[in-house]
Amino acid sequence: MGTFAVQIAKHTGTEVTGVDATHKLDVVRSLGADHVIDYTQEDFTKNGQQYDLILDVHTCRSMFDYKRALSPAGTYAIVGGSMPRVYQALFLRLWASITRDRKKLRLVVEGPNKGLADLAALLETGNVVPVVDSVYPLSEVPAALRHFAEGRHKGKIVITMET
Repeated sequence: MGTFAVQIAKHTGTEVTGVDATHKLDVVRSLGADHVIDYTQEDFTKNGQQYDLILDVHTCRSMFDYKRALSPAGTYAIVGGSMPRVYQALFLRLWASITRDRKKLRLVVEGPNKGLADLAALLETGNVVPVVDSVYPLSEVPAALRHFAEGRHKGKIVITMET
């Protein structure tokens, strides 16, 4: 999700700060990120920078940390995450409306295949390119899952169907 997000944001002319692990920073840079932060070395929510949009695909920090890193009218969007995180976002969104806080906390929920035609067009024109780490045949799914669980992959892990 993050590799697509960086490319789509850059395609629209957005300044992008990518936050990832050390071994993935070169990939993030190669996708066009203007700035990269190694989350194993620096907590971007505490560096004094403020962001107009934080797209969270891992939900590993406190939502209060993310909120602190938002610009006054910024938006925090979750893609995926656990149910407790969803409830926390809903609560904080309600709290923000009560306190008139302009910062927005969003859950990204789209219907099936919504936006797929737009993504297909970006892929067909080469404006978005999938980043593939490795390819496994269907018979090696356990090995692919182990590779994914190690967290060392730098892109998508593809499973091919055997014929």
